[in-house]
Amino acid sequence: MATSPNKLFSYQWRGVTSKGAKVKGQTLAFSEQEARQSLQGQHIRLEKIKKRSPSSWVRRRNSATAKDITLFSRQMATMLEAGVPLGETLKLLKASAKKAEMKLIIGQIYSHIEAGSSLAQSMKASSPLFDQFYCDLVATGEQTGRLEQIFARICVYREKSEETRAKVIKAMIYPTIVCMIAVLVTVGMLIFVIPTFKEIFTSFGAELPWFTQKVLGISDAIQAYGIYMLLVTIVLIAAFKVCINKSYSFRLKMSKFTLHIPIVGDVLTKATISRFTRTLATTFSAGIPLLNGLSAAGKTANNTHYKKVIEEVHKQTAGGRPLHRSIKETGAFPDMMTQMVMIGEESGALDDMLNKVAGIYEADVDNTVDNLGKILEPMIIVTLGVVIGSLVVAMYLPMFNLMGII
Repeated sequence: MATSPNKLFSYQWRGVTSKGAKVKGQTLAFSEQEARQSLQGQHIRLEKIKKRSPSSWVRRRNSATAKDITLFSRQMATMLEAGVPLGETLKLLKASAKKAEMKLIIGQIYSHIEAGSSLAQSMKASSPLFDQFYCDLVATGEQTGRLEQIFARICVYREKSEETRAKVIKAMIYPTIVCMIAVLVTVGMLIFVIPTFKEIFTSFGAELPWFTQKVLGISDAIQAYGIYMLLVTIVLIAAFKVCINKSYSFRLKMSKFTLHIPIVGDVLTKATISRFTRTLATTFSAGIPLLNGLSAAGKTANNTHYKKVIEEVHKQTAGGRPLHRSIKETGAFPDMMTQMVMIGEESGALDDMLNKVAGIYEADVDNTVDNLGKILEPMIIVTLGVVIGSLVVAMYLPMFNLMGII
């Protein structure tokens, strides 16, 4: 069984139906073989088929995403809990899938199962969207006969993770957009508005105040060297991306730096802790060994610094230390979390306690993001007012000198 490529292709075809009618059309598939099988299932005898790359819009519209996998997991949990057999469940979900790639993925899962593979193996072979963590949970569900419960847990985990991720993105996007607008407005004034005032001042030959001279100097510099400044900025951004992708030490330093950014760093830290504890709780409650759960939690961490910290927790726990001591000695987690994990270990309810920790930090992220607008809005308004007000003052200060000359 070949692993499917992770790319959709468009296949234009011409053929004949079982009734002899000539037909033609377009089919999305991972390979020509899959396109042929799909058309064969529709009782179409092919005369010609040609592969084409679909447009970016068609690919985006039909490509499966993480949210589609979450929806698929929820549907699997619901139908299996209702007693629908696995094969029938996959057939129904394939028929109801709206995106072409999801139809193909579910169809491949079904084909692999029919060929004798387990569900976990079939998912892993069908799409990289089913990561190792997901497949390990499904494999545990198959071994214990609690597949519907595992899918329900996967749903809760993914839905909580996606919700927290959306909150974090919201926390970072709002100030970024406002700051970009502020920069554009300021640069626009320096390029288009300030030069007009400069011509007026020059025509009168009046001596300009120091502050006005500095603002005019900045305006002249932007007009003369603006294109070079833009090019340098683009090069720096490109270099930054290359360093992030290629250099582990640079990535580690930047991940630590982001955690110290006011407000945003706090949100990122709490979101990372909630994801770590939620992942660990999900794996532990599913019966996956603690060390395997720590490995999975490390892979799901989006922050390089915390990835390294979780690896250290794994190393110390593998050496025989209790989980709470391993966590505490890293110095990267709050004392409250360490104490709750200790209570969970001592009471034999570690998964419940980890879920509670995740819930606490998810609620903190929600509250911080909800209040972010209230915190940042007055700060941004004041900053914008000071910047634009300073430019206006710089332009009107010479007016008083000009009035004296007149």
